[in-house]
Amino acid sequence: MDSSPLAAVSLVLLASFLFFFSSAQSSTIGVSYISELLEIQDRERALPHVQVAATRGVLQRLLPSHTSSFEFRIVSKEQCGGESCFIIKNHPSFTRRGAPQILISGVTGVEVLAGLHWYLKYWCGSHISWDKTGGVQLNSTPKLGSLPRLQDDGILVQRPVPWNYYSNAVTSSYSFAWWDWKRWEKEIDWMALQGINLPLAFTGQEAIWQKVFQKFNISKEDLDDFFGGPAFLAWSRMANLHRWGGPLPQSWFDQQLILQKKILARMYELGMTPVLPAFSGNVPAALRNIFPSAKITRLGNWFSVRSDARWCCTYLLDATDPLFIEIGRAFIEQQLIEYGRTSHIYNCDTFDENTPPVDDPEYISSLGGSIFEGMQSGDSNAVWLMQGWLFSYDPFWRPPQTKALLHSVPIGRLVVLDLFAEVKPIWITSEQFYGVPYIWCMLHNFAGNLEMYGYLDSVASGPVEARTSENSTMVGVGMSMEGIEQNPVAYDLMSEMAFRQNKVDVKEWIDLYSARRYGRSVPTIQYAWNILYHTVYNCTDGAYDKNRDVIVAFPDVDPYFVLMLQGRHRTNGKPVSRRLDCAKNSDSYDHPHLWYSTTEAVRALELFIAGGDELSGSSTYSYDLVDLTRQVLAKYANELFLKVIESYRLKDRHGVAHQSQMFLDLVEDMDTLLACHEGFLLGPWLESAKQLAQDEEQQIQFEWNARTQITMWYDNTEVEASLLRDYGNKYWSGLLKDYYGPRAAIYFNFLARSLENGHGFQLKDWRREWIKLTNNWQKSRKIFPVESNGNALNISRWLYYKYLGNPDTYDH
Repeated sequence: MDSSPLAAVSLVLLASFLFFFSSAQSSTIGVSYISELLEIQDRERALPHVQVAATRGVLQRLLPSHTSSFEFRIVSKEQCGGESCFIIKNHPSFTRRGAPQILISGVTGVEVLAGLHWYLKYWCGSHISWDKTGGVQLNSTPKLGSLPRLQDDGILVQRPVPWNYYSNAVTSSYSFAWWDWKRWEKEIDWMALQGINLPLAFTGQEAIWQKVFQKFNISKEDLDDFFGGPAFLAWSRMANLHRWGGPLPQSWFDQQLILQKKILARMYELGMTPVLPAFSGNVPAALRNIFPSAKITRLGNWFSVRSDARWCCTYLLDATDPLFIEIGRAFIEQQLIEYGRTSHIYNCDTFDENTPPVDDPEYISSLGGSIFEGMQSGDSNAVWLMQGWLFSYDPFWRPPQTKALLHSVPIGRLVVLDLFAEVKPIWITSEQFYGVPYIWCMLHNFAGNLEMYGYLDSVASGPVEARTSENSTMVGVGMSMEGIEQNPVAYDLMSEMAFRQNKVDVKEWIDLYSARRYGRSVPTIQYAWNILYHTVYNCTDGAYDKNRDVIVAFPDVDPYFVLMLQGRHRTNGKPVSRRLDCAKNSDSYDHPHLWYSTTEAVRALELFIAGGDELSGSSTYSYDLVDLTRQVLAKYANELFLKVIESYRLKDRHGVAHQSQMFLDLVEDMDTLLACHEGFLLGPWLESAKQLAQDEEQQIQFEWNARTQITMWYDNTEVEASLLRDYGNKYWSGLLKDYYGPRAAIYFNFLARSLENGHGFQLKDWRREWIKLTNNWQKSRKIFPVESNGNALNISRWLYYKYLGNPDTYDH
């Protein structure tokens, strides 16, 4: 089989040809509901020459060697058949030496760059992903002057729905918390190339709130108590907590506002529609004293271990109170003053993890109407964008309550994000959100956890099924992950669905994906990807994939509770009689998620290693190899932990010691593996936090924020761990060796002591020790590498033979 890049491209061209000439589907009912807003946004968009200049800036940063090869133009929707589209043609001067070869036109700069990406992907066999997941693969792009020609008529690709949404209310903390302009510029480039035109733009809002609340006589000290720290702003914005990780220094407010203005300016230059925040009712506690007659409610505890008033139990202003509209208007107006313009779409999630006090539909309708009035009073063209997460997890939202909220706003002025549509689509069970426009979103990731996971078949078909369903009110697709820079295959496919009229054959697509990602087609690697498609990327069990592998989310339970869950708590065929606080223990142990055959995953790793010599030097291959090796070894570690516990049940001291040491050796070896690629390092997370600090005191505060988010997360006592511990866990080199390994060692030492002394497992003492370790680690100033070290293929091969070479390693 020919393994050259052009051979791969020829296969792509066949698939592309069939796609490009498929007929476009008609717009949904939902699109007609938002047509007025779309017309306003078209009129207010940046001038064509501004958008073209911005797109050329992206090309210069992406492919500086080929800037003269492309010409970009902005065209009207009429030239696109009445919809947004991109058009790719041979340039009229294609044959003239030194002239542009390819002409790409689009309704906005985003469509132009999506067209550029499509050309590079499907004519040049290239690949674009985040730097941390391997970055770009452009080696397959032919040299200057030799770009592939298109058929004479070129191609025209329409968006089947107007919007391509991006981000989540918490992505700003799990991924964006420490970004500077250089990193933001890269992300906006990536967004545009993926066709994203509706990004959430939450940066710097605390500076706006500071100015707004000062107008309502809230002091600086009161605001210090209101805002969370830099790594926890997402949750203080949502009224889940206050002050945790704070207070924010004034320099933070100032630099983040400057950053937001740069972000918005670039988004507008590219023709994007940034989504700004709106007032949800979250207010400082001091507002009760200034407005004693206002309807302000103290919310309940949100995961604080003992309802600590220093950061728990925030305050919510009732939307029906006249003060709500006044503050809502002031917030919108202050943003207009600072930013000079708006896209008229505002995100507000008053009821996300905050259930209304009364389930009367009329009351809920009045709440929704007042929330919208707060936006509309500041912007007469306002449209409310709401996350639909509450409808998927909170039993409060039965059909009458859901309808009351959704119908409290004029049709077309509320758009819902079907946040977890690839797994739990709400549009199906709610009759198209009871006639309200919605965006089909892929949630995919929680807390930025690193886990090879996805449901590619759902991504490839779900948006099409929703759009073509009877009376569809779908108006967009989106990516609503909690954390980015992981599983690039899922995001590559999801971004394409913004331009796909028909379902995608994932088997064919995945073959082409591997060729594009590495710059050439390697049969063994293609076979491995086929296995991955049918295993790790075929999760159909409907479970939330929060990574609870033992290494990164070590069980905080009595070992007999683990045995009970495993069905292994039997002696001589009889159940072990042991009193356990099951409710308390169940809160402390989530069984690791496993939805595929680990034997098949090991086989995929074998093939990845076998094909590695043909892909030496490829950063995309190195990332995937490290990630797959990590995935396989992590599941092996789960089994190894159970063997330790089984040896403990049998009172086998030697077995406990031997298996425990194997586990700890594995953790250290995995740390060495992860050090081989920049996408798996702890150092950059900590250093980027410190680089935003203005002095030593801020460095200490910001680093504590960064360390705390990925370990304990929230508050604890000496013997009670945070209820959110390990929610933000990461498989990062440095974190395994410096924290996860030592924590596991403490547990194993308590197991050994229990057997030596003949007493039960000292759970309380274990907790005291590991909580102390964690709190000390949070305050540590140890520096970790920011650059990779080691050969991924050599280390992966070594670890495979060390831990997996025995065919009996996995028994399932």
